[in-house]
Amino acid sequence: MENPGASVVITHHILEGKQKEYEKWLDEIVPITKHSQGFIDLQIVRPIPKLTFVYTVIIRFDTIDNLKSWMESGDRKQIIEKASPFFRKNDRYQIKSGLDFLFNAENEGHKVPVRWKQYLVTWSAIYPLSLIIPVLLQPFLRWLGIPVNHYFDAFINSGCIVLLMVYLVMPNYTRLIKKWLFK
Repeated sequence: MENPGASVVITHHILEGKQKEYEKWLDEIVPITKHSQGFIDLQIVRPIPKLTFVYTVIIRFDTIDNLKSWMESGDRKQIIEKASPFFRKNDRYQIKSGLDFLFNAENEGHKVPVRWKQYLVTWSAIYPLSLIIPVLLQPFLRWLGIPVNHYFDAFINSGCIVLLMVYLVMPNYTRLIKKWLFK
């Protein structure tokens, strides 16, 4: 079986007025992270100005061992110490293999649903989005004057679907069906 990789979801609660310093710190740690063995990609979800103060960083590595090596490395610990004056709470993270982070239920601890349930839930969430998103986006893209291009359209559609899955659909959907999912 192919290695599903590993993801870490890191949350940083930033003190009010420390966002600029934290952003500068991100400029320092991101390149170091990108040069770590097995690094695949990362996403930073920034807080909504004047409304929230939590940064969420999702980092993917090719193996859980490479991810753990980075998370426990002396380089990372040293850089985290440098940012600790900006944090309301300590550096918090959870390591998950593959897409397990989509099934993160905080009140379920580190429990992960069985794979066949993950498959059914993911499929049942992606299917309606894969029907609805193109219907909504294509007219908007044409209105913007972007010519029809199958590859570009698919790129935009899939990006919107993944964004919705990770940040909106799966957190709410898994909360709704958690009794069945974690049974």
